[in-house]
Amino acid sequence: PSLSSPTGHYPLCIFLPSHYFTSTMSCLELELSKENEFKQDSESQELTLDGSVDFYNRPAIRAKSGRWSAATIILLNQCLATLAFFGIGVNLVVFLTRVVGQSNAEAANNVSKWTGTVYIFSLVGAFLSDSYWGRYKTCAVFQVIFVIGLMSLSLSSYLFLIKPRGCGNESIPCGKHSSLEMGMFNLSIYLIALGNGGYQPNIATFGADQFDEEHSREGHNKVAFFSYFYLALNFGQLFSNTILVYFEDEGMWALGFWLSAGSAFAALILFLVGTPRYRHFKPSGNPLARFCQVLVAASRKVKVQMPSNGEDLYNMDTKESSANMNRKILHTHGFKFLDRAAFISSRDFDNQKCASYSPWRLCPVSQVEEVKCILRLLPIWLCTIIYSVVFTQMASLFVEQGAAMKTTVSNFKVPPASMSSFDIISVAVFIFFYRRILDPFVGKLKKSDSKGLTELQRMGVGLVIAVIAMLSAGIVECYRLKHANQTCTHCKESSTLSIFWQIPQYTFIGASEVFMYVGQLEFFNAQTPDGLKSFGSALCMTSISLGNYVSSLLVSIVMKISTEDHMPGWIPGNLNKGHLDRFYFLLAALTSMDLIAYIACAKWYKSIQLGEKPKENDDPSSFTV
Repeated sequence: PSLSSPTGHYPLCIFLPSHYFTSTMSCLELELSKENEFKQDSESQELTLDGSVDFYNRPAIRAKSGRWSAATIILLNQCLATLAFFGIGVNLVVFLTRVVGQSNAEAANNVSKWTGTVYIFSLVGAFLSDSYWGRYKTCAVFQVIFVIGLMSLSLSSYLFLIKPRGCGNESIPCGKHSSLEMGMFNLSIYLIALGNGGYQPNIATFGADQFDEEHSREGHNKVAFFSYFYLALNFGQLFSNTILVYFEDEGMWALGFWLSAGSAFAALILFLVGTPRYRHFKPSGNPLARFCQVLVAASRKVKVQMPSNGEDLYNMDTKESSANMNRKILHTHGFKFLDRAAFISSRDFDNQKCASYSPWRLCPVSQVEEVKCILRLLPIWLCTIIYSVVFTQMASLFVEQGAAMKTTVSNFKVPPASMSSFDIISVAVFIFFYRRILDPFVGKLKKSDSKGLTELQRMGVGLVIAVIAMLSAGIVECYRLKHANQTCTHCKESSTLSIFWQIPQYTFIGASEVFMYVGQLEFFNAQTPDGLKSFGSALCMTSISLGNYVSSLLVSIVMKISTEDHMPGWIPGNLNKGHLDRFYFLLAALTSMDLIAYIACAKWYKSIQLGEKPKENDDPSSFTV
């Protein structure tokens, strides 16, 4: 008898006589070794299942691309880029007052505009990424702009703005500046805003692209990536909020800016070094045109009688979707008016025979469902804005509150802004707690689903913790007022209550971030169509931007109402004469109402239903009903 190996080879030794048994066994062992090598070679050539490609536009090989080797580079890149950005942003209001010579109100207003612009530019970056450039090219281009902006700011500060030398600290004021010098400064900071804004939403999605969600293990790692991504962001912010802020507070502005520029340049080089390892997805074309086509096509058929069972719908992807290997989105029954765009009328059928149907009259179901997905996401997104209002207090009112408390420990003075370090430590601790303890525990309780808490549930938990954070801040403020010197003038360190009583509110904010912002990143990445992943990340950033604007509006409204009848108001310059605690309790009440609205929206929400990846040989010119 003869034995055949799985590799198709027939070793001659098996036909030898029995006294050659020892030689036969050796030959079989050799054949098994060849078989194992064949299997290993097959595994090393295994392609990803999600349609990703390598740098040369070839199908990505799993063992040679993506995974943690590529994701780690992206995490380090994010850490360095965040360090560079917050090295500018965290102390920009101080720079504007000490060096540029603006008033506190003018500087705060300009920083709010600049911060809002950063997040608005995130929509620009997301649009270019999803439509034309792809995530890799978009990240690279905007990082170059980011580095140019930082180097320009460093040069202009060193050559023009910091005059006389050593000015910009608390004791030495800087001189006046010409229009040209201020123009150079404004160009620099808005180049930084453009570069960071366009880069930020894409790098998170690009990192998630390195894991094949169709593969069980890589799919799990993709979910874990967002937690580590947010952790890397916070570690970069920790360094900038401590080391760089120290240099800048001491008047070494140019040194601080050069360190930020060096960090951004190192991040760019590191990102480019990882190029051979990255996985990519092809851009899907202009989403605005696709959305408009659906709305126009549905409006044109407003008088058409639609079947109640959802039949006779054009259920086939466009040529672009097939070329880009985007997954089909299955039909759902919400927003039925939009289904008219996919309804095949008699005129559409006649046009198809002549191969002349227009996408402005007939759209495939996947294109219609793409619009539905975004419409379903909007209520959830709106509910996250109030949370962002709570989050922004950490960089404003928390700092003012801390400045009015006892900040000295022995002979060491604690900078009030440095208390945000407890927020970052809290983020790190709670990410570990959630990933290693809570998530597995909840998964075991569910039994049928090992995933643990869903993204929507985690975002709800984040809102609950945010309410607790505001209550904690309000209670601390009540006790601060009890221990305050009511007759003080400037009221810095006017209370005998230690600043370390702020630790609980910073800790609660950090814990809420882990549940809200990490859950939000995962949710929008999972629930947006394949061609709009960067847009999903941009939604997270615009939520923070609108949170800043809503916070400013809310403070203005509160001050206008509370200062009637010549009252000092809730948030006066002298906090000892105000009621900051009432503002915190107001935010807790608003967040509680937002939580109720969020629960209603989460119950109403329907998850995206994805089908199989389209095959490359699918014929996009025929109707499928």
